[in-house]
Amino acid sequence: MENILEVKDLCKTYIADKRQNNVLRNVSFNVPKGDMVAIMGPSGSGKSTLLYSVSGIDKATSGSVKLAGKDITKMDQGELASVRLNDMGFVFQQMYMLRNLTILDNIILPAIESKKTDETRSQITDRGQEVMRKLGIIDIADNDINEVSGGQLQRACICRSLINNPGIIFADEPTGALNRSSSDEVMEQFIKINNEGTSVMMVTHDSKVAAKCKRVIYIVDGNIKGEIELGAMKSGSEIRDRERKVNNWLMELGW
Repeated sequence: MENILEVKDLCKTYIADKRQNNVLRNVSFNVPKGDMVAIMGPSGSGKSTLLYSVSGIDKATSGSVKLAGKDITKMDQGELASVRLNDMGFVFQQMYMLRNLTILDNIILPAIESKKTDETRSQITDRGQEVMRKLGIIDIADNDINEVSGGQLQRACICRSLINNPGIIFADEPTGALNRSSSDEVMEQFIKINNEGTSVMMVTHDSKVAAKCKRVIYIVDGNIKGEIELGAMKSGSEIRDRERKVNNWLMELGW
């Protein structure tokens, strides 16, 4: 299967107080098109640094990161900004949205900023409404961001990440600020968009969230220590067995 993301010998080093901190050490892995992979590991293991490095938010010290065959580590800041806007989607634990805009206006803002198509504002608005309809939040389109629940707001963030039809979505603890019910709702949406063909790479500390992904990679001290293939979740009745499988695997790795 063709890879949307190819990471090879990725290193990230920080210098603090004249000390060298090697956060990532020669990390290599691939994300096939249509994959949904969770990154797990203890606090300080390099999970978020890995996500930021492979998505071009943070600059890698060495190694290569190819997105759809193009090495983003060789791009200048202008090229990187364009790739992040047009070819990637982002969802974070903190739901960053502009307070002076409605939910719908926040969602369509990346499409307005993008030069990907020659769509009119009306056409972009129609697309924004359609993706909100798909994720079941069209009724909050005209609300302010402080007038909706945490689960609704995170689903709005997923809508925003999809507005430019990216090949892959990067998510950093997307359910971390949500209760279990809202977390389940948000993961249902990630599974839905993944089933429709969008690749997903997410960092999570929650084994229940990871169990809903197709694959889990475990990282410790900047090194990949193992990975487990779970495959696509076909029905909700599988979740207990998948959670048990993930938890047993994590315990073997010293979680």
